Amino acid sequence: MELLRFTTAGSVDDGKSTLIGRLLFDSKAIFEDQMEAIERASIRSGGEDVNLALLTDGLKAEREQGITIDVAYRYFATPKRKFIIADTPGHIQYTRNMVTGASTANAAIILVDARHGVLEQTRRHTYIASLLQIPHIIICVNKMDLVDYKEEVFEQIKADVEDISSKLSVKDVRYVPISALVGDNVVTRSEKMEWYDGPTLMYLLENLHIGSDLNRSDFRMPVQYVIRPQSKEYPDYRGYGGRVVSGSLNVGDTVKVLPSGFTSKVKTIDLFKDSLKTAFAPQSVSVQLEDDIDISRGDMLVKETNGHEPVIGQDIDVMLCWFNDRKMVPRGKYTLRQTTSEMRCMVKSVDYKMNINTLEKDSDDLDVGMNDIVRVKLRTTKPLFFDSYNVNRNTGSLVLIDESTNETVAAGMIV
Repeated sequence: MELLRFTTAGSVDDGKSTLIGRLLFDSKAIFEDQMEAIERASIRSGGEDVNLALLTDGLKAEREQGITIDVAYRYFATPKRKFIIADTPGHIQYTRNMVTGASTANAAIILVDARHGVLEQTRRHTYIASLLQIPHIIICVNKMDLVDYKEEVFEQIKADVEDISSKLSVKDVRYVPISALVGDNVVTRSEKMEWYDGPTLMYLLENLHIGSDLNRSDFRMPVQYVIRPQSKEYPDYRGYGGRVVSGSLNVGDTVKVLPSGFTSKVKTIDLFKDSLKTAFAPQSVSVQLEDDIDISRGDMLVKETNGHEPVIGQDIDVMLCWFNDRKMVPRGKYTLRQTTSEMRCMVKSVDYKMNINTLEKDSDDLDVGMNDIVRVKLRTTKPLFFDSYNVNRNTGSLVLIDESTNETVAAGMIV
């Protein structure tokens, strides 16, 4: 079955957790004991109805304050698809959590409160979704029951969001008027919004075309591990294990090994005990080559027949989201991890900071603190093989790690 990863975003109290609770409840994806637990928790908190937001808000602080703080992952399936949901916080100070939750998503559901319309956070989350190259964005205008299901309210919000998205590189934007609390247009169609003739949210999620979201043309396989069983059954086996992050590979194809540049033909492709003729993203496989080449973790197999190979360089331009309480150190040194390679790097310069609320570049204030999104130049200690993030999300992404504390301080998208 096809797997769809999606994330929710929106301002505080827009109803993200309630929407996910409603999706799970109406699609019969909640176990009886889970339902009983949230019913008891709802009574304890003094609520009149069952609070479906408690399905995802599991932290004690989240339940006490009625807000989402950390990214919560939920899994469910329908007869058509499997889903992984990342419920991300709406508060400005948790921008980094949204970046983390959205980095692997096929789709982003951005909620807008029908009473308040488009807010700063809507702009912020739409910008982050475009920065992370999320292919599909669904704008859910929530709490339509509180504005008497008026069509003009929905149309006004739709026009405001289209004004924002026209300035960003957003490929596919859909709009759905819903009420997460009551269930209008979430899984079942609403009888109170006859003016809306589009699909329900669940229908959209089940039928979004995600086959072309992955880069199918450029073969990239970062090597994770050299597999040498040296057993009686496999005395001379030497396989290179890793995940195919984009493109496909066939037995007999000629591959190039980076950084050495040596080439060889594919002898076998193994998936556990099975031998494959073809491997494609996102399979994890072991590849045997016809020639003995010195290959180790951090190297990358690419296909020569491709239109273009990865860029190899030590000076990279990156859009960074800063995660840490401690500010970025000018010309500071950090550990850089990208695919399976690890090296040290230095922040050569900060070009500008992004003002997410106005979508303008600020070249004057270059002090980088938590949740800031900035463009920087990095210099690495050894060559990096990469594609730009908008071509390949896997080889174009990286993280920076503080060498003294081992904390992940930033996530980056290579420009």
